[in-house]
Amino acid sequence: MYLKYVMWGLLVLSSMMLIFILFRNRRAGRWLSAIALNIAFAAFILYVLNLLSAYTNFELPINTATLGTVTVLGVPGILLLVCLKLTLL
Repeated sequence: MYLKYVMWGLLVLSSMMLIFILFRNRRAGRWLSAIALNIAFAAFILYVLNLLSAYTNFELPINTATLGTVTVLGVPGILLLVCLKLTLL
């Protein structure tokens, strides 16, 4: 029972220390803002793709897997997801 609380405490403490170290470094701020911008752009592109689903009869769900793929790969990630969905249907 106590081990569970100790593990949660270590997780919270290490997460807070990581955040403190990231915000202390100036380059980390640029890095975090670039990642946030990529995630926002990926979510916007997937949202627009789903808005057009009334015309195309094709939609991709917006979840962590699709958002992560589009965030990392960009437009080729969208094409990859579209091809995967068309292939598996």
